Amino acid sequence: MSRPQAITPPPSSEPEPVDPLRVWFRFIRLNRWVSAAVGAELREVGLSIPQFDVLSTLTEREGLTQQELAARLYVTKGNVSGLIDRLVEAGLVERRAIPGDRRSHALHLTPAGAALASRGIAAQEAYVARTLGRLDPGDIAAFERLVLKWRALAREDAGLQRG
Repeated sequence: MSRPQAITPPPSSEPEPVDPLRVWFRFIRLNRWVSAAVGAELREVGLSIPQFDVLSTLTEREGLTQQELAARLYVTKGNVSGLIDRLVEAGLVERRAIPGDRRSHALHLTPAGAALASRGIAAQEAYVARTLGRLDPGDIAAFERLVLKWRALAREDAGLQRG
């Protein structure tokens, strides 16, 4: 007599449910891991992450005030003030008077600041190429779409929390 064959149910076309909280924790841990790795590479070129944030932001748009810079970096003006003082002392950033505004100054990179920012950007580009850049371009595009959607939801939530 032949034995009856085991019946295997067809594979489900329904994806396994994913717990958003688990994804959140993975994302936070990945952020910490990546920040530590990039921080180590930036230290090799002589920068801390906050210093790099300031210098790289000024490569995108010079002439920002400390208040505008703080808003772009999501930190307080007080946090930026001491950092800018140290970058000015190091000869990497300069404050320039804004005509008609005696209280604010425009922030500009010095040639040394621009060169150091370029080295920091190159370090980040290399890290991204070794990690995220190895993903399939379609996956990167999908990831970007998700990040932008998540950012929009987070901004919406922040507006609701304030209102």
